[in-house]
Amino acid sequence: MTAFALQRAGGAAVAITPDTPAVAWDTIDGVVLGGGDDVDPARYAEGARAEARIDPARDALEWEAIERAIERELPILAICRGAQLLNVFHGGTLHQDLREAFAGHSPHIQLFAVKRVEVARGSRLHQALGVDTLRVNSMHRQGIARIGRGLVASAHDTLGVVQGVERPHGPFVVGVQWHPELLPGRAAQRRLFAALVRAATRASSHGHAPAGAR
Repeated sequence: MTAFALQRAGGAAVAITPDTPAVAWDTIDGVVLGGGDDVDPARYAEGARAEARIDPARDALEWEAIERAIERELPILAICRGAQLLNVFHGGTLHQDLREAFAGHSPHIQLFAVKRVEVARGSRLHQALGVDTLRVNSMHRQGIARIGRGLVASAHDTLGVVQGVERPHGPFVVGVQWHPELLPGRAAQRRLFAALVRAATRASSHGHAPAGAR
């Protein structure tokens, strides 16, 4: 679905996994960090809970992808787990179980756009989505706690859970807690991928489109 969203926006996705041969980073013009297992709590100096599902190989791969993107000033779109890893990379922390910090948070998967999110006006996320409020899906039990250095929160849900983070300066670096690729019928979600592709096009001198690290 991420590849489809990028193609629809005018890009071309190259899937990168821990089993992928050496990546030719000079051909990559943007990075998408997708959803998946929990970020290893050791990366933010906490112990893992019994229910944690971690994937150290993927953590290492995507950590490198963020490093490479920052080195080359490439745009990043980080989705769900990706937004959490982006925050941890910048020195932030996570709530391992949002129910402990936010009464009323439901960890159940909600594929449909039922959760209301408020987007900070003037933020990069706001500029990309083109709306102040929107309904999103929800497939997470963890979330951002302390915001990482150089990042700002750009969206919250009605409980106060951080739903968007971004770097306000430099290349386009935006993370969202929901899954925009699973809401292809909503114009605001499509505009988010279009914003990434535009940023990748500006960053490119070779005409390549964004890659997805997943």
